[in-house]
Amino acid sequence: MLEASLVVKAVLVSLVFASVVCWAIVLKKKKLFSEFKENSNDFLDVYKGASSLKEVMESCKNLPMSPYRSLFTNGYTELTKLKEHLNDDRDRLEKHFSQYGLNILERGLKKGVHEVNVELEKFLSTLASIGSVSPFVGLFGTVWGIIGSFTGLAGGGATIDAVAPGIAEALVATAVGLLAAIPAVWFYNKFNNENAHIQSEMDSFGQEFLNVVERSLAK
Repeated sequence: MLEASLVVKAVLVSLVFASVVCWAIVLKKKKLFSEFKENSNDFLDVYKGASSLKEVMESCKNLPMSPYRSLFTNGYTELTKLKEHLNDDRDRLEKHFSQYGLNILERGLKKGVHEVNVELEKFLSTLASIGSVSPFVGLFGTVWGIIGSFTGLAGGGATIDAVAPGIAEALVATAVGLLAAIPAVWFYNKFNNENAHIQSEMDSFGQEFLNVVERSLAK
């Protein structure tokens, strides 16, 4: 390997670096998803045990970040603003809620969903890039190394036995490229699926929040 050309060495170094970056992202994302799951369970325990939305909002101050918490706080903040705008008049609030208040709350909930998605999708594009580019970088290193080996053979300055190690070293570049790409692609798809699952759960919770608000106004 020490005899590999400078270009092949550069390719191998870049692929090893890409692999390190890939696994760093994977560990970071796995920790994030684990924390989100634990924090979401904590929020749901508070939400289900609270007697009012206001009580949930007060408890949110002591709860760590989670998709549900972000969604709820944005929705409740918009509801509070709407109540203040209508001077907390129940009749006016119920009337205006049916007219445009629902759209206001939905925008607040969408803002919460967006904030969570930004965090969940962070670094996924890097994984996608590593997964798509690494095989071609490895292939480039292999082609370059093989060309160099056969150039030496064509010049008469080397035998097959002499260039064979160089060809083998060049082929290593393709293998390293695949080793960098395969985990990146696999975890990219895995994290995307988990994102979609969380998105679906947030949509369901957002609808439940709107239903709770509507029921509270109908009492």
